[in-house]
Amino acid sequence: MISQDPQQRSIREAAAEWAVLLADGALDDPQREALQQWLQADPRHAEALAFAQRTWAALGGLPAEKPLPRRATSVASNASRLPRRHTRLRRWSAAACLTLLLGGLGLSQGERMLLPLLADHHTAVGEVRSLTLSDGSDVILDSGSAIRLDYSAGQRRVELLAGAAIFQVAPQAGRPFVVVASGGSVQALGTRFLVQHEAGERTLVGVLEHAVQVNAAQQQRRLEEGDSVRYDAAGMHDASLDLQRAASWQRGLLIFDRQPLGQVIEQLNRYRPGYILIGRDALAQREVSGVFRLDGLDDALATLTREMQLQHRELLGVSLIY
Repeated sequence: MISQDPQQRSIREAAAEWAVLLADGALDDPQREALQQWLQADPRHAEALAFAQRTWAALGGLPAEKPLPRRATSVASNASRLPRRHTRLRRWSAAACLTLLLGGLGLSQGERMLLPLLADHHTAVGEVRSLTLSDGSDVILDSGSAIRLDYSAGQRRVELLAGAAIFQVAPQAGRPFVVVASGGSVQALGTRFLVQHEAGERTLVGVLEHAVQVNAAQQQRRLEEGDSVRYDAAGMHDASLDLQRAASWQRGLLIFDRQPLGQVIEQLNRYRPGYILIGRDALAQREVSGVFRLDGLDDALATLTREMQLQHRELLGVSLIY
């Protein structure tokens, strides 16, 4: 899988926020102390901050934003709070844009451009496609996904480079069908199954029909219909998922049942251009339930913000909700 180190991503995001705060004016005492602690925690932090500041300076910062329209009610009582609110919003927006430019939002543009060169089959963002391989096996590729084939007389090997795929395997005696992803492998045992890359170098495997054999992190597991596991370099663990809901994208739907907003936004980001950013960490834990159509995700975002009584702002390809 083409991916980035999640720890490095976190460093870039923090550096972007500090760069914008420093550019916005003098820090107060608690902020200065927090910055010093962050810089001393890891030698990479100072380098990341310097790069973020150089990038921000080269861009000249963000242009001044137009004031937000005021509500007709309670204008006088809210007036004293408006400048602070606008400053905070500007910082969130600026940090979001700078993070984008520093490559902190998943696959870099360069890596996305490489996928068509590395893959035998791939999908664009927002595209879900079905295809039949030369052996008669069927594959449904999720949005932003890519696979590379390595078929030989003794094995049918498929590498999942990015995203997710559902495999319906055509049986062939003496020629096993194996999907490789993130250092692990999944061997079909006359089956239909899902393999999906997740954040943090994790991989999800779920069996929709029959069984598979999973080999990862020096462990081996046989999964039966309805079973699911996640694996990474640290090991393999039961996932206990509703697989029909997890694979609902094949039907053009995203289904959420009391899931944290942060997870919902992470899913929406996989299926639409641009990037949705949550402006406040506390919002990411609020639960969301709903069914959204893949061909109407802009409407889904509008519905989310309206039903959760949130604000929504667009800036340079970033949708900020707060």
